[in-house]
Amino acid sequence: MAPYDEWNKIEDDDDDELQDNSFFDSKKDVILFCIDCSPSMLELRPDPESEDPNLKTSHLYTALTVAMQLQKRKVVTNPNDSFGILLFNTSRKPETSRKQGSEIKKNMVLFQPIAPISAPAIQELIQLLSDPGDLQKEFPPSGTQVAIGDLFTSCNWVFRDGAPKTATKRVFLITDEDNPHPGHGAKQLRTSAETTLHDLLQAGVGVEPFFIETEEKRFNMNTFYSHVLQNQISEEDDEEEDANVLKQSISISRIEDLLSQMKFREVAKRALFSIPLELAQGFTIGVKGYGLVTEQKRGDYKYFVDLGDRLEVALPKTGLLDEDRQAEVNKSSVVYGMAVVGAAPSNENDGEEDNLTATKVVKSGQRPFYTPDEMRSFRTLGLEPGFKLLGFKPRDTLKFEDNVKHSLFIYPDENTYAGSKRTFTALLKSMVKKKVIGLALGVIRRNANPTFYAVLPQEENVEEMDPAGFHLIPLPFADDIRSAPIEEGYIAPDNLKDAARAWINKMTIKSGYIPDAYPNPALAYHYEQLEASAFQEEFNAAAFEDHTEPKLDLIHKAAGKLLKEWKTELANDESANFVVATTGSKRKGDGAGQMDKDEVLAKFNSGTLAKYKVDELKAFCRGVGLGTTGKKADLIERVEGWCEKNKRK
Repeated sequence: MAPYDEWNKIEDDDDDELQDNSFFDSKKDVILFCIDCSPSMLELRPDPESEDPNLKTSHLYTALTVAMQLQKRKVVTNPNDSFGILLFNTSRKPETSRKQGSEIKKNMVLFQPIAPISAPAIQELIQLLSDPGDLQKEFPPSGTQVAIGDLFTSCNWVFRDGAPKTATKRVFLITDEDNPHPGHGAKQLRTSAETTLHDLLQAGVGVEPFFIETEEKRFNMNTFYSHVLQNQISEEDDEEEDANVLKQSISISRIEDLLSQMKFREVAKRALFSIPLELAQGFTIGVKGYGLVTEQKRGDYKYFVDLGDRLEVALPKTGLLDEDRQAEVNKSSVVYGMAVVGAAPSNENDGEEDNLTATKVVKSGQRPFYTPDEMRSFRTLGLEPGFKLLGFKPRDTLKFEDNVKHSLFIYPDENTYAGSKRTFTALLKSMVKKKVIGLALGVIRRNANPTFYAVLPQEENVEEMDPAGFHLIPLPFADDIRSAPIEEGYIAPDNLKDAARAWINKMTIKSGYIPDAYPNPALAYHYEQLEASAFQEEFNAAAFEDHTEPKLDLIHKAAGKLLKEWKTELANDESANFVVATTGSKRKGDGAGQMDKDEVLAKFNSGTLAKYKVDELKAFCRGVGLGTTGKKADLIERVEGWCEKNKRK
């Protein structure tokens, strides 16, 4: 019989599982930078990253530099994304050559309209940033503060005119002013800002704030923005929250941290799927699923056709070719079946493929064939995408070894089924209270295999920034788990474990591990080379910084002494030379493994252990759990030690 993969495979595209990155490539991301141009943002101050005291910088210069660097990163990683820059609190007049539009409010300039990332736009921004002092002339501050409500309204118009409807849209708000409306009518202006922000959220636009504070000027979020941006948080969560819900982590104490903070939010959180969750017969809610762990890979290269005056992208096309007729075959007329070894294809039905596909009559002695729809039904068991809750079990029944694949995380989707959040929250709290897990059968998308999941509830943890939701752990089948090959082991003594625990505690990251702070060095090196090539810049390989390299100096300073003590304990412990005896099918040498323990003891008593060959000594050491490394003298010494402990009295 032919291998399974030769017949039960419709298309390569149909076999893509959850980790397929095409979803991320197909959905565009649109970011609009809204940068404050107030006098404090334009004020020149010494550059903390430069050793030259005469080199000056400003908050606006740093913000524009971050916008330029993010665009340079995106031009090689996500070239289909779009960027825009909107400057407010400036008296600069809009240029007639730019497509600003007439609906932009006063004291605002759309420096870069929302458009796909392009090298000319980035080079224009690079030229603008040649001298930080020129920004005061280019974008002079206005005498009055722009109302935040007008800013949100302008953002809505900018997205309406330039952003694709299906894109993920976000506003990066950068300012150092915590009270933009200090004078008369502050309450009305704050209410207006809340209303316009609600309109912005209804249009599918999120706001990511980046508040800048210095030692001279602290940023108090409770003055204005905690009340306004509370509207955004309430849109994402129906649960009651404190009015001052904004976290202090969005306030940037050092302006040089702006780029690192934006890198964490550079990629929008995108749902892998949005499907129904059936809790009971006729009782369904909507959920969105997210992948918590996804491998980042290099982008696919493309083929280009040289037409002389230009280059055009060559689009690949896949088709089925009939070798006899040398013509392309329609996929709908293709059937699938098992290939039997030794059986020749029958010629009785030549020219009657359509009739075979329609009726699928199988004569005696012939092989059965199946249509593509039937093949899909075999794979999915006729199930549509969705989850069905089967029941509940005690939480302690979920074992560590049951987690053999990356889990999913689901969150309620109010847009598909009204009341999903309330029902989802009630189920979560009840399962946590009763200490149970759920069992569910799910199909995450069409043509995917049905899978049983363990539904593990997770409560919200504000300190760890863990949201409330359910982890869906794919449960393995019986043949997915094999017994461990090692049946014996040696447990280290307490003094050795304590010595290891001491240096591990010294090297543990206290503030938590942030994956975005440690990018893949191979991908980062690759992207920096592409970036330098795209902008015709010189690439300095020596200046590349690998954040995953261990800081050896800090390690030796923090735990060097403890590591030496642990190595000393490990060398003196007998378990270091413990080797588990294994059996295999390899042919052993003559006499290897056949040494009798009584015979070895007799040789030891007579002082003739040296007569054994090295292979015989290694075989004996392997059989009694001793180390097999070293020269013959080392092996004899180990055997003598074993004989001293086991000699008969």
